[in-house]
Amino acid sequence: MSKTRVVVTGLGATTPLGGDVPSTWEALLAGKSGVRLLPEAMLTSVNVKFAATIAVEPAEVMKPVEIRRLDRSEQFAVIAAREAWVDAGSPEVDHERLGVVVASGIGGVTTMLEQYDILREKGARLVSPHTVPMLMPNGPAANVGLEFKAQAGVHTPVSACASGAEAIGYAMEMIRLGRADIVIAGGVEAAVHELPMAGFAAMKALSTRNDDPTRASRPYDKDRDGFVLGEGGGILILESLEHAQARGAKIYCELAGQGLTSDGYHIAAPDPSGSGVTRAVKFALRDSGVDLSEVVHLNAHATSTPAGDVAEANALTAALGEHMSHVAVSATKSMTGHLLGGAGAIESVFVVLALKNRLAPPTINIENLDDAVKVDVVRDVPRPLPTGPIAAINDSFGFGGHNVVLIFKSFEA
Repeated sequence: MSKTRVVVTGLGATTPLGGDVPSTWEALLAGKSGVRLLPEAMLTSVNVKFAATIAVEPAEVMKPVEIRRLDRSEQFAVIAAREAWVDAGSPEVDHERLGVVVASGIGGVTTMLEQYDILREKGARLVSPHTVPMLMPNGPAANVGLEFKAQAGVHTPVSACASGAEAIGYAMEMIRLGRADIVIAGGVEAAVHELPMAGFAAMKALSTRNDDPTRASRPYDKDRDGFVLGEGGGILILESLEHAQARGAKIYCELAGQGLTSDGYHIAAPDPSGSGVTRAVKFALRDSGVDLSEVVHLNAHATSTPAGDVAEANALTAALGEHMSHVAVSATKSMTGHLLGGAGAIESVFVVLALKNRLAPPTINIENLDDAVKVDVVRDVPRPLPTGPIAAINDSFGFGGHNVVLIFKSFEA
């Protein structure tokens, strides 16, 4: 039985590079960094003084009552979903056929920590009545579902830094299984706070380039020393091809397949063999029906950690073999930082735009390419992609050994 084809009809984002998709994409192609120093009062005891914070604060585009009632991660989700919905043409839908899958790796951590401070310092009477709905990991998905009255199902996969990509894959399956005609899908994160940063710093996972923050995130560079924490999120509107064509929607591209595996190796370290990643890529290729020769672009997980970047590159080469030589690899975390549960979502937005515009975004901050990295990295300036039918891969991996690979392809009617 043939699978229902799933297409992308709308995009939304709020990121360290811009408050919407056009501004983010423009900054990405220009090779701009979204990393900036943090206010001194924010991180008094942590030895990392910078992060990739959001370019446009939610208070600039949301009502004060929304800001009070929503955690920062929920604000990001609603902002990006609103943009994506408008971009999709604000479709008239049967709400029983509309779904939402929006992920977060950590949930409302800033709300939890801030309200705990209030409890300790001022007492229980001053704790916000919105605390629990604001700290729930499913809060971003729930609020998007309420915003658009989704009734086909509202879901929140949590798989650390693979969460956003897994949400998009889950949304595709909702459509394939006939549960929904249209799904609002993606991921967000808002964890730029002293405690999460202290925890990552204690693991030696964060870069400590306090003297040069815009060049701190440097995937594949010999001198990379850890990732840069980012915040924001991305949303895709996914539809069955039949539903999209019936309403005359513009179509960016097709979401063709996904591959999911787990390492069973370590809670935080990648499996050095990369076998889980290799299997996920092969599963995604099989699910998509895409020929290896069509894969011309890959947005890598590439967080700028010493072990992870090489392990991923080796696993991709093992999966794609000799075809890896014609795949243009972009590591966009060099500009956005690492958005944790939102990473796979904004990077899917970038893959969709790369296919639509036939342009692979650059990787910045590579001064000395690691000799162990054998993939073809797009460096400093965008690279044109070929004409004709093409496909692109987005891969995401998370603490716990989660591996998610998505394959998008140019739309052919």
